[in-house]
Amino acid sequence: MIPVIVIRPEPGNAATVAAAHALGLNALGFPLFDMAPAAWVAPDPAPYRALLAGSANVFRLGGAGLAHLAGLPVHAVGAVTAQAARDAGFAVDAIGEGGLQPMVSALQPGRYLRLAGEKRVPLAMPEGVMVDDVVVYAAAGLPIPQVLSDLLLQPAVVLLHSGEAAAHFAAESGRLGVRHDQIGLACLAPRIGAMAGEGWQHIEIAETRSDQAVLALAVQMCEKVSLRGH
Repeated sequence: MIPVIVIRPEPGNAATVAAAHALGLNALGFPLFDMAPAAWVAPDPAPYRALLAGSANVFRLGGAGLAHLAGLPVHAVGAVTAQAARDAGFAVDAIGEGGLQPMVSALQPGRYLRLAGEKRVPLAMPEGVMVDDVVVYAAAGLPIPQVLSDLLLQPAVVLLHSGEAAAHFAAESGRLGVRHDQIGLACLAPRIGAMAGEGWQHIEIAETRSDQAVLALAVQMCEKVSLRGH
């Protein structure tokens, strides 16, 4: 059975692996990122209409500084991030489905505060919208362990939930001499597939930006990935 490799950080890794097992996939978790809080000072919330959050890690790792901003409503990139915001004591005004950019494009004019990771997606601002970025966490890429390197000697499907994960996996697999032409990549969004580079047997994009959609794509891709390469 084709292995399905999940490399996203915890706690999302375990959740994705469990959901994949429920679909009958041979899923194996190898978190390739170490998530850690960053040192930051919360700005005065007065000038801002709302917070923008592109990851649940904002609220999991933001620390004590979040309390100073708890009066601002949150525009969350998705349901998981929205729930993390609520768990941290924030009110959620909007929940997106296709990434932060569509949400930002629909914002009312004003000034917003984006809490984010050290590496983040650039945003195009509509007229009258200003966004200040504050980094509250960082992700450090980890080397591919030997057991995963051995698994990648055979055909596999790798789930990619971020552009940074795509670039890191591509770099690590290149360092180890992994054959790209027998690996399929199931990507959460088009930008992620682009950041993975070329030479993979399959690069496919989920129909919607959700873990469920990536897993549904993985089910289909397990029927396609083969020893034959391209």
